[in-house]
Amino acid sequence: MDAMRAEPMFVAPGSDMAALRPALSIVPDRDRAQDLGITSADLVQTVRLSTMGASDADLPSFQDGSRRVPIRARLAREARDDMDAIKRLAVPASGGGTILLGAVAQIESTPQTASIRRENQLRQIEIGTDMAPGFAPGDGIAWLEAYDGFPPGVGLSTTGDSENQGDTFTAFGTAMGAGITLVLIVLILLFGSVFAPITVLAALPLSILGVGLAQWGFGFPLSLPVVIGILMLMGIATKNSIMLVDVALTHEAEGMDRTKAAIEAAVLRVRPIIMTTIAMSAGMVPSALGKGMGGEFRAPLAMAVIGGLLTSTALSLFVIPALHCIMSDASDRIGGFLRRRLGLNQAEDAAA
Repeated sequence: MDAMRAEPMFVAPGSDMAALRPALSIVPDRDRAQDLGITSADLVQTVRLSTMGASDADLPSFQDGSRRVPIRARLAREARDDMDAIKRLAVPASGGGTILLGAVAQIESTPQTASIRRENQLRQIEIGTDMAPGFAPGDGIAWLEAYDGFPPGVGLSTTGDSENQGDTFTAFGTAMGAGITLVLIVLILLFGSVFAPITVLAALPLSILGVGLAQWGFGFPLSLPVVIGILMLMGIATKNSIMLVDVALTHEAEGMDRTKAAIEAAVLRVRPIIMTTIAMSAGMVPSALGKGMGGEFRAPLAMAVIGGLLTSTALSLFVIPALHCIMSDASDRIGGFLRRRLGLNQAEDAAA
């Protein structure tokens, strides 16, 4: 914790070991006690009876009418709070007589934890901390894993949000992969081609580029809100690309030149695409300011969406039409090559 306090990325590190309470520790001198005929049980019995009293089963009682009143004998409060009085407690020896407790045991006051926590049968000390602005929990975990000041026998295990972080990112990666796969399947069925969906999905890297620039520019680390923002961008970015590619294919089907059709699609769809981007970005501005409760969670998400929308919109209007022409030409060449290899051209000519 001293090393963490000296590290600027950690804010107010704390531990569940911070709340210690004083405890009276009595450690018997086993060799001396054995020579005097005193066992550990004798020491425990003497201390317990003098401080806590006997248990109910061992207590005598007297009858007060219909009431049975137990009698508990123990040291007075003043004596129980006096270290010298504890040391002068008389412990009975097996050979007869008594021996002072301080003569056969070491008595001292030591701070101890209020409770002992265990995980997997190992004693556990939990340390928690907040992260300074610009740092993610993953940065703190990496620092702790590289820290070499742990005593022998002490290991590191993450709990809480840190423990779930890796599983969360894995789950989001799976969700992204499944989402992109489903979108690809639907687009293949929609356009009847493999190359057109690839053109549509090319908008995703363009939006992620904007996410990275926004996070870098405003000092936000890659975190769970950013990943959620990327998932939101998947639908918006692909929607803009679908609009461009669909109009371009429609014009081509009407006999328009491919390059001219791609340009015309960008011209016709630029207004709704820009309007959608402005509306979405403007709606995210209050969240991006990070005001109010939960603002530290919403701000990275909003900046990720705004950055991804701006770059996706600006680049898609140029990249998607150009990529559509390239991929369509490649599709025609590959389709012609396959038809020649499979002899489909000759079959079509013969049928004609």
